[in-house]
Amino acid sequence: MLADDAPALPLDAQGILELAARSMFQLFSSVSQGMFLVDRSGRIVWVNEGYQRFLPDLGFSSVDQFVGRMVEEVIPNTQMRRVLDTGQPVLIDLLTNKAGTFVVSRIPLRDDADRVIGAIGIVLFDHPETTLQPLISKFALLQRDLDDARRELARQRNRTLAAAAEGERRAKYTFASFIGSSPAAAEVKRQARRAAQSQSPVLLLGETGTGKELLAHAIHAASSRASGPFVSVNIAAVPDTLLEAEFFGVAPGAYTGADRKGRDGKFKLADGGTLFLDEIGDMPQSLQAKLLRALQEGEIEPLGSNKLVPFNVRILAATSRDLSALVRDGRFREDLFYRLHVLPVRVPPLRARRSDIPALVEALGEDLALRNGTPPAELLPDAMALLAGQPWRGNIRELRNVLEQAVMRSDSQSIDAAQLERILREAGVEPAAPAPVQDPGPATEAEDESRYLRPLAEQVAELERKAIAAAMKAHGGNKLATARQLGISRATLYGRLENPD
Repeated sequence: MLADDAPALPLDAQGILELAARSMFQLFSSVSQGMFLVDRSGRIVWVNEGYQRFLPDLGFSSVDQFVGRMVEEVIPNTQMRRVLDTGQPVLIDLLTNKAGTFVVSRIPLRDDADRVIGAIGIVLFDHPETTLQPLISKFALLQRDLDDARRELARQRNRTLAAAAEGERRAKYTFASFIGSSPAAAEVKRQARRAAQSQSPVLLLGETGTGKELLAHAIHAASSRASGPFVSVNIAAVPDTLLEAEFFGVAPGAYTGADRKGRDGKFKLADGGTLFLDEIGDMPQSLQAKLLRALQEGEIEPLGSNKLVPFNVRILAATSRDLSALVRDGRFREDLFYRLHVLPVRVPPLRARRSDIPALVEALGEDLALRNGTPPAELLPDAMALLAGQPWRGNIRELRNVLEQAVMRSDSQSIDAAQLERILREAGVEPAAPAPVQDPGPATEAEDESRYLRPLAEQVAELERKAIAAAMKAHGGNKLATARQLGISRATLYGRLENPD
């Protein structure tokens, strides 16, 4: 608490802001490892006592030799010029030069007209290899994981291109394709990754349009069968009379009009890999018994043949229907249900992962732009809030359809809520209210005092989180625009959002 004889705070807002600026300047000057100021031209005009200890390593014997020089001349590898040119802060960065390696911040200074008049450079930590070893180790691990993922994606791409040239079937997606960092999305990816390490059947459950087929591709791509074929069949899209031939194949000359060479079925085509049975709940009962026998015996009998053909296939199945209810109604065999229901993975609907909508909108928008050869559309904040508030009964597939219509029908690169409302109503959907953005309430006096008694690293991390949150809100959740404004890469932004601490 303040002493009784302490001077009262100014009553006007400008006075409070000036006092806060002086307090923060004094705080950073006293607790940082060093600090300096440059003017608009990039000329160093002041250094504090802490920074002076770095001058001998930089080749200067006195402050007078250092002050008055252009920042690029005296601090090798500095990025201060970029801050002056863009007016955007660099809150956390690593700087390495002949004086050592440092964790630094660079913050632009502005006048009352919001013009950049200079910048402040702060050395948060020197010798980060010791003081920040846990963070550096974590970053190194993440970097290795990222490098491994990039190499795996490159291998997947090369395998896909080679498979396409050879007419083979390969997985099109990996877990990186399943976009989202919400708790629901993280949990389904965790379960799917565990399932990928097994050889048991996997049953993907969830509403239509949630991404079950994408996860099936990802499970195969992450499994020990990734080098084998990935074969899928949509049971609901094949007439009942053709399903048996589709699954088991046809022997040469099995019936009038049959190919004299015969035809391989999906089980044969998937041998050594994965067979994905989409919409398994739509399988006719006449075929369920034959499918169960094939799974139990590991062999099939093509139509018109008396010869049993062994196969080695891992089964993935998916359905948007309630299989348990179908079993109770006698429309789905109970023994087949238990044969498939070994590793169930329930894929959440989009309304259960609303926080993923901005990332999905960005990814879908970039895909649409790539397909159409146009720049990505920019959703205004009211449009993003409207999307976040919808129930999305068609899930991601419905979201993509709405976005595609908005892009195709818009005369500009910006899309507002009114445009989306018209598209939803034309589709027979009454738009729900936009999802509200919850702002934190004002801090109490005790909280306001205690926030400056924490370690500097915590205070800097909090400022960084607030800066990211404000930029994300200003750009309606568009990560590309947010990263550009903050002067960081999109990969760095994703890392901050997924691991805010």
